Amino acid sequence: MSVKVDLHVHTVYSPDSLITPEDLVYYAKKAGLNAVAVTDHNRVEGALKIAKEITDLLIIPGIEVSSGNGHIVGLNVREVIPKHLAAEETVERIHAAGGIAIACHPYALLKGSVGKHVTAKFDAIEVVNASAFPFGRSVRKAQQAADAFRLPRVAGTDAHYGPQIGSAYTVVDSDLNVEAIVKAIKAGRCKPAGGSVPLSLKLQKQYRYYTRKLIEK
Repeated sequence: MSVKVDLHVHTVYSPDSLITPEDLVYYAKKAGLNAVAVTDHNRVEGALKIAKEITDLLIIPGIEVSSGNGHIVGLNVREVIPKHLAAEETVERIHAAGGIAIACHPYALLKGSVGKHVTAKFDAIEVVNASAFPFGRSVRKAQQAADAFRLPRVAGTDAHYGPQIGSAYTVVDSDLNVEAIVKAIKAGRCKPAGGSVPLSLKLQKQYRYYTRKLIEK
């Protein structure tokens, strides 16, 4: 079967995200997704809690690690991977934790991208990151890296605001369970789909984020 999954979503367990668990389910279903990977910044407790509590949407527990060479997504990870390690060691730690390592937005600007530190030791490259800037250049360079290292290609939104979820997604030839999905991605039985988050949604997200900050003060 084909599974439609957004492999890069942040929830309120990331300090820069507005997405509640309720938002996650609502917008994922609205976008026709079968699964979502929760990849909060340098923490896993939110992903694990949401995966346990939500029964009507498959949650892939993950993490976005701030390595010393840029951000790396780990999927099927249930423990914190230390920050600020070299990219290669971060990938090794993700593998040791039973997960797969994805070079997320590897050539986007202003996102802590791994860039020249992408190697064949990664399990996949996020060739489409719906929030990447500049979008076309980011996709093109990521596609070139996937060709060079012969790595599977995936997509995700990097969503921090509910309506962004599903703007980009990965179609995986897999059964609908976490182990099957990550195994299929590693084997290359996947393809990226979707495009950039519309500017209007980016502006809405910024407005609501700063409004929340003002209320919290």
